Amino acid sequence: MTPEEKAVATVAELMALTARTAPKGKGTDTLEICVLAKKDMKKLAARLEKLGKEKDIGFFLRDAKNLAASDGCVLIGCRGGEAGGISCGGCGFADCADFTKALRKKSKRETPFAGPNCILRMADLGIAIGSAVKTAQIHNVDNRVMYSGGVAARDLCLFSKDCTVVYAIPLSATGKNIFFDRPSSH
Repeated sequence: MTPEEKAVATVAELMALTARTAPKGKGTDTLEICVLAKKDMKKLAARLEKLGKEKDIGFFLRDAKNLAASDGCVLIGCRGGEAGGISCGGCGFADCADFTKALRKKSKRETPFAGPNCILRMADLGIAIGSAVKTAQIHNVDNRVMYSGGVAARDLCLFSKDCTVVYAIPLSATGKNIFFDRPSSH
């Protein structure tokens, strides 16, 4: 392992810590966090490539190349089905009781993420992701927030079945940012 790879592994752990300690709505932690080492990235990249080919999604194929070239990854997910209990309507339902009832109905469509999701939980997820990438930036580790990598992580069952939304933050420490000048895709 190179010094850069060791540093990235350390920063990934700090990112997980930062995400865990980020503020949470009503003080309830519904996050699930997973750190992948460089050796684990090939499996995630392979699954994303497979999904990209199956669903004909070009940016999944592009992102799979980034995942394969990464030194590690922080995956942050959320159990978005846990109602916040404030009946704010942000989920699209009149109150938390209606939201909870809607969760019990199985969707007939196959989607990358499960829903509906509590808006408080999604805000918590966004704050945790922002906190984690801030930590990477402070330590000069190149990164990119990837919806696609989160889809692959859910598909690989790296999180509990209650984890409805996952994002990936692949990490790299090279002479050039591998996430910057990427080819465009459809």
